[in-house]
Amino acid sequence: MRNLSEPMGSIIRPSTTRRRFVLGMAASGVAAALPRAGAWAAAGEPGALTGPEVDLDIAPLPVNFTGQPRIATAINGSVPGPLLRWREGDEVRIRVGNRLAVPTSVHWHGIILPAAMDGAPGFSFTGIDPGESFEYRFRLRQNGTYWYHSHSGFQEQTGHYGPIVILPRDPAQIGAERDHVVMLSDWSDEDPVAVLRTLKKQADYYNRHQRTVGDFLRDAREQGWRKAAADSLAWGGMRMNRTDLADVSGVTYTYLVNGMTPAGNWTALYRRGERVRLRFINAGAMTIFDVRIPGLSLTVVAADGKELDPVTVEEFRIAPGETYDVIVKPADESAYTIFAQAADRSGYARATLAPRQGMSAPVPEPDRRVALSMADMGHGASTEHAGHEGHDMGPPSYAVLPAGIHHAPTEFGVSVDMRVATPSARLDVPGVGLRDNGRRVLTYADLASRFPDPDGREPGRTIELHLTGNMERYLWSFNGVGFMEAEPLRFNYGERLRIVLVNDTMMEHPIHLHGMWSDLENEQGQFQVRKHTINVLPGHLNSFRVTADALGRWPFHCHLMLHMENSMFLPVIVDEEGRHEA
Repeated sequence: MRNLSEPMGSIIRPSTTRRRFVLGMAASGVAAALPRAGAWAAAGEPGALTGPEVDLDIAPLPVNFTGQPRIATAINGSVPGPLLRWREGDEVRIRVGNRLAVPTSVHWHGIILPAAMDGAPGFSFTGIDPGESFEYRFRLRQNGTYWYHSHSGFQEQTGHYGPIVILPRDPAQIGAERDHVVMLSDWSDEDPVAVLRTLKKQADYYNRHQRTVGDFLRDAREQGWRKAAADSLAWGGMRMNRTDLADVSGVTYTYLVNGMTPAGNWTALYRRGERVRLRFINAGAMTIFDVRIPGLSLTVVAADGKELDPVTVEEFRIAPGETYDVIVKPADESAYTIFAQAADRSGYARATLAPRQGMSAPVPEPDRRVALSMADMGHGASTEHAGHEGHDMGPPSYAVLPAGIHHAPTEFGVSVDMRVATPSARLDVPGVGLRDNGRRVLTYADLASRFPDPDGREPGRTIELHLTGNMERYLWSFNGVGFMEAEPLRFNYGERLRIVLVNDTMMEHPIHLHGMWSDLENEQGQFQVRKHTINVLPGHLNSFRVTADALGRWPFHCHLMLHMENSMFLPVIVDEEGRHEA
């Protein structure tokens, strides 16, 4: 966790125009100034590293995404780092050298491995000091799309991330003639520490879509004065801003595909009639993306590296940490835009799928920005806000929490400004801004595993955790308790248990458990799909099962980087029953 008392750079306000900042620099005319995007991202993936032995070099790299020169944290001289293309069953050795002035690390996101190889400093691993190196070694017991990134400070935000593709032992599983990685991310010219300091001073600093008198007058015309006034008073009384859809926005972010700005237009090639597998990875530090390719249907075949029963949609939401594999089949020789708009509609990442380099297709305008409603908070969920009680919708009933929701005493304090009494457990909710948009949108209810519950045992116990925060103070926590004060979660080695996550906040939280799978359950408490990152919508409840089969200390946290750093983060200890360390 970064100490905010450390010296940090001053806040750098964007000096370029908003359009230039959001779209980035065009490739033509500034090629020499552009960062070196991952060479693997070009056609043919010449920069991909294959084989069981890999060398990674972490070092500063001058970059220029917006017209302002900056220093990124690069891997082997590129942002993102090289694609690591491995094969299931192999034992891999990765030698990581640190040429930064500060310690670094590499975490293998979603890979099942020994705790000492997980790469999170302070958890069975001390990190890699400047000038030092570390050798990771582990056997690959899975296949699919994954990624790697720093778990040190804010290095992930400044470019320290890259993709992993683990090929299955059976090549028939790939099911496509062509394969591309599409790695989404967000870049800011501001020092990430300065971004966090700004949010601590003014949590809505990056929200430039605050409601105005004009918005109120429009609501009054559409809904009537009485309802509009009551609605406004209710949100004001709750000290909540329903336009607060993202902590950090296009005000400071330029959104990237494989290290390329929208103006740079990274291009994936295909031939007519080919089945093209697009491996989407959200490496964004703070951005949730809504992805579509106008003119093409998207057949989702894998989530977080695990195969699904194929489901065809027109759009899907992907949160930081998640991956989705999608099959498309262009029947002509046209260009198609891969369009990934930020969930708050403040900008977008853009790439092109085309038969030849240099082609492009129209880029859609971002969708209309939709403010939060009580429906988004759980379809009329009852809420309590710093002394205010919301609408009572009756007693709750949950298959995974038959006794109902329980708020811990630690949730009643200055660190928590909202508690949800009757969260929705529905998985068929697309998320804020995606409901009734005229497109078929993927939801968690669509994710059907191609294999049954790998464990098969019913959970022996249930742990209820609330995702909590104070929006005005920019504080984040589990159960109202920050990382420094939190007691570890203790799992008994070999047990099967259930984790219930209740999101008491207005924000989505992609929650990631290291070292073990998170087997998402449906509303009835039955196995739905195996994931490593579960995105919990505002005012919602999700549950998942864990088989505690990995001894050691593991991180468990929100994958929005500033939430994790500030401090929605818990240690998990897996040990023999009765032998837990103090």
